[in-house]
Amino acid sequence: LAACFCTQTFAAGDAALGRQKSQACAACHGADGNTPTGPDFPRLAGQHYDYLVKALRDYKSGERKNPIMAAQIGSLNPQDMADLAAFYSSQKGLLHVLR
Repeated sequence: LAACFCTQTFAAGDAALGRQKSQACAACHGADGNTPTGPDFPRLAGQHYDYLVKALRDYKSGERKNPIMAAQIGSLNPQDMADLAAFYSSQKGLLHVLR
């Protein structure tokens, strides 16, 4: 019962608005979140919505540290973060098999 009162609920995001807002993200994570431009940038496509929102909030609060993300996230409000999370979580993630 206590878990019901401890879980954080997230505002619903709009994937279409998230796509529009993702232009700056595409420079590192790729246009659909599946084609990062370098090995240090994670794939965002197909990640869980709640995980993405939490990660963005943690970057904004400084709980999660990354100088690139800190600079990018500074101007985002909670709705922007929800929209971005909705967009990336709605994308089909690509799995790569090592051969």
